[in-house]
Amino acid sequence: MPQLAQVNSNQANNRTKRLLIIIALTTSSALTITSCSSGGGSMNQALSKAGAPMASPAKAPAPSAPEAMDVAAEKKTSNEAAKPRPQLIKRAELTLIVKSIDESTKAVSKLVQKQQGDILGFQNQKPPDSSIRHTASMQIRVPEEKLDSTLNAMAKLGTVENRALSAEDVTDQLVDSEARLRNLRKSEEMVLKIMDRSGSIGDVLKASQELGKIRESIERIDAQLKSLRNQVAYSTINLTLEAAVSATQTPEPSIALRMQESWGKATHSVSEFTLSLFALCLWLLAYSPYFLLIAGGVYGLTRLRKQSVIGPVQEPKSPSSNIDG
Repeated sequence: MPQLAQVNSNQANNRTKRLLIIIALTTSSALTITSCSSGGGSMNQALSKAGAPMASPAKAPAPSAPEAMDVAAEKKTSNEAAKPRPQLIKRAELTLIVKSIDESTKAVSKLVQKQQGDILGFQNQKPPDSSIRHTASMQIRVPEEKLDSTLNAMAKLGTVENRALSAEDVTDQLVDSEARLRNLRKSEEMVLKIMDRSGSIGDVLKASQELGKIRESIERIDAQLKSLRNQVAYSTINLTLEAAVSATQTPEPSIALRMQESWGKATHSVSEFTLSLFALCLWLLAYSPYFLLIAGGVYGLTRLRKQSVIGPVQEPKSPSSNIDG
């Protein structure tokens, strides 16, 4: 018991010492703050007596007019940057008159390959004579950012007869499709959660049917988005190449050359006709047994008909008629 009392007295003494230390520290800090404030006031009074200006709180300088204009320009630029860029499907039409269709076609192919594009279609229409222009058409696809440079490079291959550019804004379609796709994906997640929680077979079947419809809509909208983005990323160029009509007409063949061509055609026709007759004879010879059988059958039927008609007409007279006579 005396030991326990001694321990309690020691703990009480320790608590008292700690409390005194805290009070002393608080008092000293308060005195320090008071002396600093009074020292600062006396220093200000001394400065005012000496005629020196007293230091006032610093104020932020007002921005000048050029700085205000710069700030407004920066805000405008940030707003423009935040605004989404319009999504455009660009199509171009270009008609060129060139000296040679073949050389121009090769040059266009090299240019498209250099611009990382593709040739989607090519059609070469050769005229029957030199009085009609030789034309060729090409359908080309190039990246959207290289459309202008490609058109300018193609224009240098000949004389530009027609050049047109059209654009279709599909920004709203893309935004709408993306929103619908997000909503469908959320619906898909909700249906999956319902399928996990529901225990009856009927609820699970209904949820699975709804999930199938949602996923079908997701695939359809996703395909539409990919197609629109591809059309936005790549622009189409319909290029038409026309060769200039030659000023010098091709001379017509002479009469002797025409007669020689006619004789050659005639002899060729006679030889073809002779070969056709010979082939016909061979066919008839091959089918002659059938023809003989058919002819024999027809002859036999004819004989039988004749005998049946002649028989009743030539009946023999009866003996009684001979005696009476």
